[in-house]
Amino acid sequence: MMTVNSPQALPEALKVYYDKDIDRSKLLSKKIAVIGFGSQGFGQSVNLKASGANVKIVLRQGSKTAEKVKANGMESITFEEAADWADILLFLCPDVVQADVYTQYFEGKLRKGQALMFSHGFAIHFGYITPPADVDVFLVAPKGPGHLVRSEYERGRGVPCLMAIHQDASGETKEIALGYAACVGGGRGGVIETTFKDETETDLFGEQAVLCGGAAALVKAGFEVLTEAGYPPEMAYFECLHELKLIVDLMYEGGLDDMRYSISDTARYGDVTRGPRVVDADTKARMKVILKEIQDGTFAREFTADVRAGMPHLKSLVEADSQHPIEVTGRKLRGMMSWLSESKNVQRDKN
Repeated sequence: MMTVNSPQALPEALKVYYDKDIDRSKLLSKKIAVIGFGSQGFGQSVNLKASGANVKIVLRQGSKTAEKVKANGMESITFEEAADWADILLFLCPDVVQADVYTQYFEGKLRKGQALMFSHGFAIHFGYITPPADVDVFLVAPKGPGHLVRSEYERGRGVPCLMAIHQDASGETKEIALGYAACVGGGRGGVIETTFKDETETDLFGEQAVLCGGAAALVKAGFEVLTEAGYPPEMAYFECLHELKLIVDLMYEGGLDDMRYSISDTARYGDVTRGPRVVDADTKARMKVILKEIQDGTFAREFTADVRAGMPHLKSLVEADSQHPIEVTGRKLRGMMSWLSESKNVQRDKN
C-alpha cells in the first residue's frame, strides 16, 4: 500500500493501492452478476472475464442486448436467476433506474453475505436505495468511460479507480472491492480509497462543470464565435475541437506544466493572459452554485424527475446539440480521416 499526502490537511492521508498490494482470491471465488451492458457494463465485465472472474450479464428475457453479450464471449441470465445465483450484484444500469430495478427484483430477496456493488454512489448517497444491514455495499469507480477501461486493459495498462465502502457486514468488503478493482485493471493505474459522498459529489461536479458540460459548452461557444465572425466552419472545428485532444493529452501526461512546455511562446502567453478572462470569477461563482445543487440534492431530484417523465428535457437538448453546426462539420471532417475509425474506443455495433 502506498500513502500519498494531500496538499490540504485531511483527517487521514489518501490511500492508494496497486496490484502488488492486492489479493484477488476472495473476489475470484465470488459469482458476479452485472446489471447493465452499456459502456461501463461492457468494459468492466469483459475485463473481469479476462481476469478469471465468474461473471454473467443480467438481461430481461428477449433483450436485444443478448447478441452483443454473446459476441463478447459472455453469458447472460435473468434478473430472477441473478438474485439466487450471484454473490455480488453489480448495478451498472443508469443511476435513476437502479432504484426501480432494486425494488422490483431484489428488495426483500437478498440473503446475508450477498453484496451490492456500484460504480457511482448516486443511488446510495441520495437515498434511492436503502440496503438491508446484513449485506455488503461498496463501489469501484473507474475514472474513465467503460470503453476506455477496456481498451487500456487490452494495452496492458489500466484506468485508475476509486473504491469506497458503505456497509461492511462480512468484514471482507474492502478486500473484495480491491480485488474487483484489480481485475478490471485499476490496480495497474492505482486504486484510491474514498467515500460514497465524495465520489458521488465530485464525479457529478466534474461531469457538469468541467469534463462534459463545461468543455462541450466552451468548444461550441468558440466555434460559434469564429463562424459568426466569418471564418470557415472547417477551420473553426479544427481550432476549437480537433486540436483539443492534443492539448488534453499533454495535460493528461504531465499536467499544465508539460502542456505549456510543449506549446509555442505565443500560445503560452495567450493561455495565461486570455484564459482567465474566459473562465473568470463569475464562472467560478456559477460553478459553486452547480456544486451546491449537487450537494443538496437539487440536481438528483431534477434529473430523476426528467427520467421518470421519459427524459423529454434530456432528449431534446441532446438532439439539438447533435444538429449543432460543429457536429455537422465534424461528422464530415471525421469521415475524411480514415485512421480515426481504426482506433476508436466506441464501436457502437459491438460495444
